[in-house]
Amino acid sequence: MEPYMQQNETPQPPSPQPPSLLDYLEVIAKRWKMIAAITIGAAVITAIITLFMPNIYTAKAMIIPSDDDKGGMGALMAQLGGLAGLAGGAVGAKTTGDLYVTMLKSETLKDPIIDRFKLLDVYEAKYRTDVYKVLDKNAAIALGKKDGVITIAVDDKDPKRAADMANAYVSELGKLASGLNMTGAGNNRAFLEKRIAEARADLSKAEDGLKAFQTKNKAISVTDQAQATIAGVAQLRAQLALKEVELGTFQRQFTDTSQEVKTTKATVASLRSQIAGLEGKGGASSSIPNVGNMPQLGQEYLRLMREFKIQEAVLEMLTKQYEVAKISEVKEVAPFQVLQKAKVPERRSKPVRKKILMIVLVGALAISCVTVLVQEELQREVKNR
Repeated sequence: MEPYMQQNETPQPPSPQPPSLLDYLEVIAKRWKMIAAITIGAAVITAIITLFMPNIYTAKAMIIPSDDDKGGMGALMAQLGGLAGLAGGAVGAKTTGDLYVTMLKSETLKDPIIDRFKLLDVYEAKYRTDVYKVLDKNAAIALGKKDGVITIAVDDKDPKRAADMANAYVSELGKLASGLNMTGAGNNRAFLEKRIAEARADLSKAEDGLKAFQTKNKAISVTDQAQATIAGVAQLRAQLALKEVELGTFQRQFTDTSQEVKTTKATVASLRSQIAGLEGKGGASSSIPNVGNMPQLGQEYLRLMREFKIQEAVLEMLTKQYEVAKISEVKEVAPFQVLQKAKVPERRSKPVRKKILMIVLVGALAISCVTVLVQEELQREVKNR
C-alpha cells in the first residue's frame, strides 16, 4: 500500500529562490529607457531651476583682536598689572574675541549698516526685525578657536555691496568698541580725579603731622631695617586700597559667584594677611623695630612715617592709573587689527550649479533604479498568485 500511496501524492512546488545580483542587473538592463528618462528629466528640470537661481557673492573681512600694549600705554599697564583693567572700560574683558563677536551680532551695530545700505528696500522687508533675521543669515561671523581671528563673511547678490557691507561691519565695530572704551575710561577718569584729590589731602595731613612731630621732638634716628619695613607696609597698604576699589567695582558689575569677584576677594585677603604679619598688634609682635631709647616716641614717629608713606604710595598708584584712563579716553584707534579687508569677489559662491546637477543626477539614477526593481518585484508576485 505504501508504494501506491506515494505514487498518488501531489508533488510540492519548489520554494522560490531570492533574486540574485544578476537578476537585478537584468531588470535594470531591460528597463534602461525608463531609468534614462527619469534621470535625464530630473537633470533637465534641475538645470532649468538653477539657471533661474540668483548668483550670490561672498566677501570676507578678517580682524585680529588685540590688547593695546604699545608705547606708554603698555608701560603703564605693566606697572599697574591687574589694576589696569579698571581703566580699560567696557572692552577690557578677558575673552576679547568673544566680546567682539557678540558686538558684531548686536542690533546696535546692525542698525547703521541697515540704514547705510537701505536693507529694508534691498531685502523687501516690512519690519526691521525681518531685516535682522535676513542679515543674520547672510552675514556669517566666526571666531577661530586656534588663532583667535574673527572672520566676517557677507553674502549678497551684488558683489560690491557684499564687500562694502563686510568692511562696514569692521568699521562699525571699531566705532562701537572705541565709544564704549572712551565712555568707560571717562567714567574712571572722573572717579580717579576725585580719589586723587582725597589722597592728596590725606598725604598733606600725614606730612604735616610728621613735620610737627619732628619739630617738637627734634630728629629721631630710624634704622634701615625699620625704613625698609615701613616702605614694604606702605606698598602693601596702597595695593590693598586699590584692590578694595577694584573689588567694589566688580561687585557692582558681577555677582559674588563670578570669577572676577572671587579672585579679587582672594587677593584682598592675601594682602591683609601680609600686612597683619608685618604690623602685628604693635610692640613685640610687630616686625617694625623700635626707634632709639624712647619706645613711645619712636613708635609714634614710626606710625606717622608709616601713614605718610602709605598715602604717598596710594597717590603714586592712583596717578599712574589716572594717566592710563586719560590715554584710553583720548584714544580713537580701534583695539583690533584688520588682517584682511574685504574685496569685491570676482566669482559667485552660490549656487554651485555643477555640484547641484551631479547630486541630482546621482539621486535620480538611484531612485529610478529602485523604482524599476520594486515594480518588477510587484509584477512577479502578481504572476505567482
